[in-house]
Amino acid sequence: MKQTPALVLGIGNLLWADEGFGVRCVETLDARWELPPGVRLLDGGTQGLYLVNDIVEAERVLVFDAIDFGDPPGALRVLEGDDVPRYAIAKKMSMHQTGFQDVLAAAELMGQSPREIVLIGVQPAQLEDFGGSLTPLVSARVDDAVAEAVLQLHRWGFRPWPRLNPPSEPLMGPGLDRARYEAGRPSEEDAWRIGDRRVLERGGG
Repeated sequence: MKQTPALVLGIGNLLWADEGFGVRCVETLDARWELPPGVRLLDGGTQGLYLVNDIVEAERVLVFDAIDFGDPPGALRVLEGDDVPRYAIAKKMSMHQTGFQDVLAAAELMGQSPREIVLIGVQPAQLEDFGGSLTPLVSARVDDAVAEAVLQLHRWGFRPWPRLNPPSEPLMGPGLDRARYEAGRPSEEDAWRIGDRRVLERGGG
């Protein structure tokens, strides 16, 4: 018996600029919307195959991610059903997407694929910025992606409602919430496109 009627999953790597889109989307959804019983929100990060139990236990899965569709930067697409694994294979940008395709394949082999799967994806503008934040073009689409997710949940019969108070438990780890993470970003003069000093500095140096 499936245990989770709906799983909302954000995947990506916060350290690689627009690669963090999916995680920032679930963070924003959690901050602005109360989710009804039966909907689980998960920051999947770069866990890859470690997500298989979460996937096979869900009847419906909604995924946020940055995908190289070959579109103009910031373009948003919504994919459903068989189109989701097709793009995870043909347009993969990084190891976490390879891992997510493996998760879907493993769930299918187990005979426990989700009944429905929807991907809300954005075309990234910048990935080669280790320690960087979302670029303006991609950041501007977070609200649109979250709004689309709320509509999709309604289509599935769930009714999120606007949150009046902050979440009792933060979705992100210490220092990884968007406001603090971006406030700690060095200036353009100090930041390196191959990384930033928060990542590259070593203790005792």
